[in-house]
Amino acid sequence: MSPAPLRFLNRLARRVRATVAPIPEISAGLWLQTVQRHAFLGTLPLPDQSKLRALSALFLQHKEFTGAHGLQVTDAMAVSIAAQACLPLLHWGAPDKALAWYDDFVGIVVHPAEALARRKAVDEAGVVHHYNEVLLGEAMEHGPVMLSWPAVDGAGQAGAHSVVIHEFMHKIDMRNGTADGCPPLPPGFLGTASARAAHAAWRAAWEPAYEQFREQVIIAERFGGHWPWLDAYGATAPAEFFAVACEAYFVDGPRFAQEFPTLAPVLDAFFRPREAL
Repeated sequence: MSPAPLRFLNRLARRVRATVAPIPEISAGLWLQTVQRHAFLGTLPLPDQSKLRALSALFLQHKEFTGAHGLQVTDAMAVSIAAQACLPLLHWGAPDKALAWYDDFVGIVVHPAEALARRKAVDEAGVVHHYNEVLLGEAMEHGPVMLSWPAVDGAGQAGAHSVVIHEFMHKIDMRNGTADGCPPLPPGFLGTASARAAHAAWRAAWEPAYEQFREQVIIAERFGGHWPWLDAYGATAPAEFFAVACEAYFVDGPRFAQEFPTLAPVLDAFFRPREAL
């Protein structure tokens, strides 16, 4: 893979703010370009945009970008990825605390197009099958995140999609083990008194929604039924349903709340814990 990993903020000017500790700053022009490119970022209230800009700058200070197959990762590309990755962290307290959710890795590999991954599967008869899988992104447990740049750049432009949010939701999901669609939940989540009760409340909301969505996709595939608004890839596993749902929640929150009225308040409680109190 080429070129060598890029320590992004070594190339940005460092400025000191009067009221806080020194934070590497993303230039106003570069930030404006990012929020104009992705409308779901531009619709944030101005205080949230300012907070996201600072959080993204701190994120970039701790991550390394590698362009695959000769791709040159530009400042604009890195900021686009950072802003989308940090959006879910916006209401999780102090920047260092929020970014701790992503502290199990450093590397972000950006591909110029879709990537092909060699896979192996064993069927019910015990026969091993080898095949290639086309990927727009992939998050590895305790490892790097891989992203296809065209998919990153197209976030929010055709449907409620963001491959960056999708893959970073897998990272959050994997904070308590293998991705299973249930991330670590904060104490008192949804008014519960224990971690066990919190997970029971989560499952009570997500399991029926997943099964209903999966059934809708099956009917569409087999019998020509109406395709759901949410990306059908979410029907492949609970972990994918969680990641796809989070994409839609952040890219088009009002439509998500309309389509999934039982899940929207659960995600509100997870991503906006202070407001849920």
